[in-house]
Amino acid sequence: MKIEEQISQFLASPAFGVVGASTNREKYGNKVLRCFQQSGKKAIPVNPNEPEIEGVPCAATISDLPADVVSISMITPPVVTAKLVPLAIEKGIKNIWMQPGAEHPDAVALCREKGVNVIADGSCVLVVLGYHEH
Repeated sequence: MKIEEQISQFLASPAFGVVGASTNREKYGNKVLRCFQQSGKKAIPVNPNEPEIEGVPCAATISDLPADVVSISMITPPVVTAKLVPLAIEKGIKNIWMQPGAEHPDAVALCREKGVNVIADGSCVLVVLGYHEH
């Protein structure tokens, strides 16, 4: 699949998990959540330490995400990405977008081995969806 097709498949999800979501509006974990919201998409922040972010209740873990989430954005340090990807696959997540800086080679290899659509080529969801600060 070409990257454009991978991105289309990712964006076709009825809802999105934002793993590494942050209450800090300067951090990418917050910007990605707001980017989905700006695009009219349902996004659920994943953060075990916050009750809600940007007005949306948080899921504590990937396994707590609702069933309609089949795509997740990961804005996590690579070592955390590597720990969480097996949990995402176990949950049945079909599309994983590792934001630039979140990629881990073992996690990417595992996605490919398990047939998960993985975007880890430096593509940024903020650029693709045309995020803007307001």
